[in-house]
Amino acid sequence: MPKSSAPAVTASSIAEFEHSLDELEQLVTRMEGGELSLDESLKSFERGIGLYRHCQTALEQAELRVRLLLDPATPETSEPFDSRID
Repeated sequence: MPKSSAPAVTASSIAEFEHSLDELEQLVTRMEGGELSLDESLKSFERGIGLYRHCQTALEQAELRVRLLLDPATPETSEPFDSRID
């Protein structure tokens, strides 16, 4: 059976993504509250950027996996699935 070049999606990677997204939402809420010191705000912003990048990478990997599933021979030409019925 040929192996796919798509990264394997595991339950732990999904849990990590969800945890990162949840933590990012909490950071944004705390920062929007305006009660953090400048130092705490900077640390929270720095942590938020790291979480954002982690989530973005996970989403890009998921998109690649979907593209490979849609058209394994030429994933770069695959069209997104449109579930709307006209």
